[in-house]
Amino acid sequence: MNIENSQPIRPQNPSRPAGGASAANDNHSPASGSGKRGVIVAPPSGNTDNPDLPIVLHVGFDTLALAIKANIPDDLFEQLDAEQKTASDERREVVVVLEGITFLLSPHGGAGYRFILKGGQDGATWFFKKPNAKDKWGIRLSFGSFFMAMHGLGAAKAHVDHVTAKLGIRFGLDDVSISRADFCVDVLAPDFVLNPDRFVMHSKTGRRDHITTDDMAVHGKSGRVTSVTIGRPRNRQVIVYDKRAEVIAHNKSYWWLIWNHTLRTYVERGNGPVALCNVTLSPDPAHVRANRVWRVEFRAGKDLLKDRWGIRTWEQFFDRFGDLCREAGEVVRYVVPDMSDPNRARWPNHAMWDIVCAEMNDDLVEMRSGADPNPMKEVHREEHIAMLFRNLLGSSITLGALHGSDTDGLVEVFDDLAANMNAEVKADPERAAKQLQDAKDRYVFIKKRKPSM
Repeated sequence: MNIENSQPIRPQNPSRPAGGASAANDNHSPASGSGKRGVIVAPPSGNTDNPDLPIVLHVGFDTLALAIKANIPDDLFEQLDAEQKTASDERREVVVVLEGITFLLSPHGGAGYRFILKGGQDGATWFFKKPNAKDKWGIRLSFGSFFMAMHGLGAAKAHVDHVTAKLGIRFGLDDVSISRADFCVDVLAPDFVLNPDRFVMHSKTGRRDHITTDDMAVHGKSGRVTSVTIGRPRNRQVIVYDKRAEVIAHNKSYWWLIWNHTLRTYVERGNGPVALCNVTLSPDPAHVRANRVWRVEFRAGKDLLKDRWGIRTWEQFFDRFGDLCREAGEVVRYVVPDMSDPNRARWPNHAMWDIVCAEMNDDLVEMRSGADPNPMKEVHREEHIAMLFRNLLGSSITLGALHGSDTDGLVEVFDDLAANMNAEVKADPERAAKQLQDAKDRYVFIKKRKPSM
């Protein structure tokens, strides 16, 4: 299935442009002064003149994992087993094409699964067990942040149905078990300062998913808090962190394109202050503060989904996950201190918290960025090329140093190196051809394709 063409490209939430409500909701009052006792209110209007209110850059799922009560067919197992032997012997991932769908097969399994197949950014990572009549839950899969941001929850379900049908995997509607779902909201908030002391947690006795201050982890550097994590992975987690810093640290460059796409759409619709017209978000260190993007992420683990909310199947997930997120925004709140009131539970929500929680009250199935994924793949490819060139250049200069060359002699060193490389290829063309094919396989999902005739 061609994910890119499976749904029309459009902004993520037509009823609520990024940054707040649509023009139809302009009568909403600002969140400040409201939202006491954890009540979730609608976000401020996107046409507000207040430049200090956060601008929502992205809303949607970040990670989705599920298990399927089924085993792969015997003929598929035999095919994968033979391919994995090749991968194991050569100690590398190999490309396998199954019913027209391309995967990278790992040379090993893991966590009780015999095969691990990666579908690239526009697919899922699949885990298959060896067929066993006594172990009916033989399949697990997960979607990463790129897929969920670009294509959304509806496309994830469609992708699962498409791939399993193609591979001859049969299962019923009740044979799906959602095991993890992360939902996030990214906001441009240059003036926001994360303070762990401003989180209020409502613990309820007798409940397995209650949260206390003991469940809080704080991280930062240079006297600045960059993330606060509250809760446990298998249950409920609420995380607020500097997404800009995380994107730079992990080289997730596609987020700049997603955020800038949203920002352009936001400005083109006449929302926000005029000053945003010339703003382009980037990793440029000269614009750290102006480009500060914070993420609020609600993570639901297996225990919370099943034990607390009775969420297992797709239908239950679509029906109840919005309520789960809404409760998470009430159980954990980020507040504005009211020194006249000693009861922290009565302190009002921070405006950003109200905006984030209100953004979750939309069609979860349709949430996707609306940005074109193709430029992002090109950027990813160019980044790999740039990284490899830097490594090649550095190694070549090091060779020059070992040969006693000076700066003027580097050109001769490079020429000799190129001549030696050509000689190596000519001396063993079969080995060079295999290395080239191995590299093409390794980067199968981002390599540049030849134009069709």
